[in-house]
Amino acid sequence: METKKCTTLEEARDAIDQLDEEIVKLIAQRNNYIRQIAHFKTSIDEIKAEERINDVISRVRSQAIELDLSPNLITDLYVRMIDGMVESEISEFRNAKGA
Repeated sequence: METKKCTTLEEARDAIDQLDEEIVKLIAQRNNYIRQIAHFKTSIDEIKAEERINDVISRVRSQAIELDLSPNLITDLYVRMIDGMVESEISEFRNAKGA
């Protein structure tokens, strides 16, 4: 991961804006996969897979540490994102099952 050396405030802000656009696109793509996963599950309890959630959090915390980023920040972001996506998955599950 290489970060370009910016020479002006505007250049740095433009780079951040571009990254933000990519981050939002990646989160949307992740959510689309989550919605697909709903079709493979058989119950809402299965959707709330605590073991899987814990594995994801552990993996991204480790990655954050490797990248010299606060693991607590990443954990907070992922917990919020996963909570929202679990709700999205439950909604998709109910729609798919006609519940």
